[in-house]
Amino acid sequence: MKLVTSLSFQGECRQAFEFYQSVLGGEIKAFSFGDGPPDMPIDPKYKDWLMHGWLEIDGQALMGADMPPEFAPNIDKPKNGFDVTFHSDDAAESKRVFDGLSAGGKVGMAFSETFWSPGYGSFTDKFGIPWMINTNPSEDWKPGGAG
Repeated sequence: MKLVTSLSFQGECRQAFEFYQSVLGGEIKAFSFGDGPPDMPIDPKYKDWLMHGWLEIDGQALMGADMPPEFAPNIDKPKNGFDVTFHSDDAAESKRVFDGLSAGGKVGMAFSETFWSPGYGSFTDKFGIPWMINTNPSEDWKPGGAG
């Protein structure tokens, strides 16, 4: 079983997934609305938008698509009620991912040690997608470097 988060965009899915790939690595598989059947009921102005995007990273994945407003009337509203999360056992890797993916976005909580983690931060990326970046503590970790 695999649970996969699917993200919705308005013409920026390809750009977003290429950005995510530049920070996280992995392989993108995608097809556009223009790749669909010729009789598919879609406005030709969306032919270059992604109907399906898939970023596979070490057995994990993000899925995404560009959503024409005819199919998703609230697509222009801010995303809420979810966060894409990244977890690592390495605080330096978590910080690298935080710095990379938050570039051009809006930081909600700067990356720093917390009472539960050697490194955590949250932001909304430049595509409007909310993220949380978390470092998994080792069994002997204590806040403030006491462990």
